[in-house]
Amino acid sequence: MNPGATSAEPFLLIVLSSPSGAGKTTLARRLLAAQPELRFSVSHTTRPPRPNEVDGRDYHFVSPEAFDAMVAADAFAEWATVHSNRYGTSKNEIEAARSSCGGIVFDIDFQGARQLQAAYADLVTVFVLPPSMKELERRLRGRATDDAQAVARRLEQASVEIANYGLFQYLLLNDDFDRAFARLQAIVSAERCRRQRLALVAERLLRHGKTEP
Repeated sequence: MNPGATSAEPFLLIVLSSPSGAGKTTLARRLLAAQPELRFSVSHTTRPPRPNEVDGRDYHFVSPEAFDAMVAADAFAEWATVHSNRYGTSKNEIEAARSSCGGIVFDIDFQGARQLQAAYADLVTVFVLPPSMKELERRLRGRATDDAQAVARRLEQASVEIANYGLFQYLLLNDDFDRAFARLQAIVSAERCRRQRLALVAERLLRHGKTEP
């Protein structure tokens, strides 16, 4: 059990990954709203903020030089280059969550997920699939945050990311958002009940023995 958790639930490290436009960020936000004991992992990035993004809430927006300094100092649990920008999760972000909440949710790509899997054996990994590539393209164009060339790059990268689905424990088809979210909640509930997460509870019961004479 995690001493910093806000309830009796085990601490969880939850990765949500997907191609751009498949819905992982929206799912992450809904999960955090529904389960306030969870905390969002705020990544560092070298890309500029988009409209309505807030530094420290959505990302820590840093210069390439500052990012380089963190890499040199081994400050990241994972980092990767995505769409010509770099993203990374600081080790301090994870340790602060362990001592203050019931779990942390990562919104990262497959490269970051692979690195975290190597460092944290208890990681929960979920890959969000779009219903089709045509629908993914429609969503990307509908966001109106990228030009046609950027959308084409994201669609090309989407195939690379989907090809790495085998790195993940769970695949979540986001063809209907409410259904996808219900399944995500079911994954979180099931992971909290895994034997290895509650084994110490069972062992404590055995050590204390029967409470009745």
